[in-house]
Amino acid sequence: MKVNRYVVGPVQTNCYFVINEETKELLIVDPGAAAEQLAQRVQAEGVKPVAVLLTHGHFDHAAAAKALADAFDIPIYAHEAEKETLENAELNASWMEGAAAVYHADRFVRDEEEISLAGFSVRVLHTPGHTVGGCCYYFPYEDVVFSGDSLFCMSIGRTDFAKGSASELVRSVKDKLMVLPERTTVYPGHNEETTIENERMYNPFL
Repeated sequence: MKVNRYVVGPVQTNCYFVINEETKELLIVDPGAAAEQLAQRVQAEGVKPVAVLLTHGHFDHAAAAKALADAFDIPIYAHEAEKETLENAELNASWMEGAAAVYHADRFVRDEEEISLAGFSVRVLHTPGHTVGGCCYYFPYEDVVFSGDSLFCMSIGRTDFAKGSASELVRSVKDKLMVLPERTTVYPGHNEETTIENERMYNPFL
């Protein structure tokens, strides 16, 4: 596995390219902006996109998903509980950019569902609190998890958006993420990567 991070959009969101170096297949995680530039990076890497994975439906994570999905004829994945957030401009916070927008997913996944994409086994971990249907994508054989805005280095996601819940988010992170192997690398939706071990020891919210 090769992971490339691209910081996109007005709030510096991490979009990740998850590349299978053997098959040259690509998963795109949280393309929140810069669709044209990300498409150019796909061409530059010489990889074949397989799917877009959305950790949640906020504009800064989902806004460029459709453009990339259309460009490469690939499906968009999201948790089944996130459909309303994607399709509701108030809930997806697109109003923060000054224009209401709606987003979509083609395939809705469930908590603990294991999907096979790009030669990887991916486990869906439902982590509500930041949004109702927020989730993380855990790659157990690579010891990697993409945590969206659920878990950050030394912090957790905001819960002051519509339908957010601080207590629910803390519970989600403790029950779903802190039980992962301590060596697991965490790729969050903003700022720098961390590890489960580091967050167990030093995250003040946990």
